This record gives sequence, C-alpha cells and structure tokens, in this order.
Amino acid sequence: MTGEPPAGVPSTTVEGTPAVPSPRSEPSATEIASAGSSSAASASSAPTDADWDRVVAAIGRAASVDLVCHVLPDGDALGSALAVGLALRSLGVEVRVSFGDDPQVVPASLGFLPGQELLVPAALVPERPELMISFDVADPQRLGLLRAKAEAAAALVVVDHHASNAGFGSHRLIDPAAPATAVLVDELLRRLGVPLDRSIATCLYTGVATDTGSFRYAATTPATHEFAARLLATGLRQDLISRRLWDTQSFGYLKVLAAALERAEFDRTAADGLGLVWTWVPHADLVAHGVLPEEIEGLIDVVRKAAEAEVVLVLKEDPDGSLRGSSRARGAVDVAAACAALGGGGHVYAAGFGSRDGVAATVARFRAALVRS
Repeated sequence: MTGEPPAGVPSTTVEGTPAVPSPRSEPSATEIASAGSSSAASASSAPTDADWDRVVAAIGRAASVDLVCHVLPDGDALGSALAVGLALRSLGVEVRVSFGDDPQVVPASLGFLPGQELLVPAALVPERPELMISFDVADPQRLGLLRAKAEAAAALVVVDHHASNAGFGSHRLIDPAAPATAVLVDELLRRLGVPLDRSIATCLYTGVATDTGSFRYAATTPATHEFAARLLATGLRQDLISRRLWDTQSFGYLKVLAAALERAEFDRTAADGLGLVWTWVPHADLVAHGVLPEEIEGLIDVVRKAAEAEVVLVLKEDPDGSLRGSSRARGAVDVAAACAALGGGGHVYAAGFGSRDGVAATVARFRAALVRS
C-alpha cells in the first residue's frame, strides 16, 4: 500500500493460552452479506431506552471493563471493541480489549485500526471480570478461550446485530435490523457522551463498511449512509481504509484462491434447481503458501460471483481436520435455516456452521438442508 496507513498501527500478535477447542458455528461479520432475520432468531426488536440506560449505568459503576469480540475477528467485531475501548479510556475507565484465540493475531487487513495498544491476550483477562462487554458475538462458544470468563463475569453486556443471537448475557443490546454492530456502538457512545474523533470513527467506519460489503448489501439504508457521512466528517481516509480491507492480499493468498477456484464444483440441481457452487480449502494449502486462516475469510466473495447458482458454500479446514462452512444466497434461499440444521446460524442470505464430518458428507448435509424461501 502506498502512502500512510489510516491509523499507523501495526498488526499485533499475542500468544499464551490453549487453542480454541471446537470449530466456530457462526459466520464472521465479513461473511454476512445482507439484512434479514434467521428463522431461528429470538432477538426480534431493537433495544429499549431502559436497556440502554441499564448498560450506561453499569459502565458508570465499573472501575474496569473488559471488551471482547469473537474468535478470528473481522472489521465489525474488532472495530467495535476498539472504538469502545478508546471511548472508555477517554473517560478514565481502566479498559482491556481481547479475543479468545491462541495465538491472538490481528488480521493484516485490520492492522491499521487505532487502539490496538489496549489489546491483551485472553490469559490476562480476569477470571471473574467486573464488567465484560462482547461485540458481534451471536453465541457464547464464539468467545473461544474467553467463554468461561464471560460466563463468570459479574455483568455481561452483549452488543450484537445477528438475528440468530438467542439472547445470552445479563444485559443485551441486540438489534437484528442494524447493518453492523458498529451502528449500535455509535449509539452507545452517544449515550455515554463521548464525541467522535478520527480514531474512534476509523474503527466504526471499518465495522460498518465491512459488514455492508462497502455499502453494497441490502442491509444498507439511508441511515447507514448518514452514519458513514458523520464518520467521514472526522477526517478519516476512507480510500486508504478500503485499500487495506479489500484491495491488498499476499501472493500466497492468490495461490490459495487459485487452487480453491480450480476445486470449485457446480451442482445445478441443488436448492430445488436453483443451483449450488461449492469449494473447499485444505489446511495444507495455507501451510504451503504461508497464509493465515483469517486471510481467506473473504474468499467466498469471489466464489459467489458465479451467476448460475443461487447458493455458494466454502469449506475451510482447520488444523485438526474440522471444517468451517461459510454460505451465501442471492435471495431465494434461507441459508441461515440450512446452516442451523448443521448447528450454525447467521442471517438469511449469509450464514455459517462448523462440522467434524468430511468434506463430502458435510456438503451432502448442507445440500439436503437447502430449500426455497
């Protein structure tokens, strides 16, 4: 990338605790391509003023706050956590930001995000936090190594926009209609009386831009653009942010992508004849080309360009042989329901799941679960 990075913060790697024991069953926010609610969702309405007031009061009482996001964090998850971290630090609150991976690696595409000096490894989060706030986490298992600490917290605030969120935690700010968790964070900061500065705005812009596919997905509304305009008014460099998020990849990634495209298959009879394109990425490919798992989260956005298919599925193999599935649909199939049948969830047009079956068996199960909306 030419020129200065948006915030000048390098990528961060922190090691120290055991690996996450099971494959994730929810998609990253980068995989969530549109609005719509899952048939499995129980969170169906926006937070009330009373909900917001309880969270603001809890923050006001806390001497220290732990801010956490899901494993393999994307722009919305990490951007939201860091934005609140910067805001609370400005209020004089002791704050830590973390996520439950080991090693704890910030994706290179997010290395510019401000506030990464607040990051600590999962092992340094207290065993019983006074107040923990989770961001973009639809299910506690996506907290990885931090799940037990979240469950032991004196108070746990859940800030999320996934329709599949069943409503865990002691305080919930969940709005499936929000295009990104960053939008909820913006409201939280407004109620805390923290003004937007360029660093906070950079984090929030990254969140809303990634979860709306650079404002291309159906979740994007006039209010989304108005939100983005307020963020741009702080002087952030959206051109440099966009370049890092979407237009910068390693050569190794290109080799992995090429192999995945060569491996792709088209099943025209799947989804009641609407068609399915699927492929998979063996862990050996990542090792061979020096590519990290988080680098291939956006691979599905290339595969989904196939015009012949309504549904796309990408399976990514983890070191233990388990699979993480990411799926997307154009509008005629509820992939959240299909993924729920495999133990996952997400949004109507973008969802994910984990599987310990082989590739062929997993694809067969997913195919069998596909039906027209």
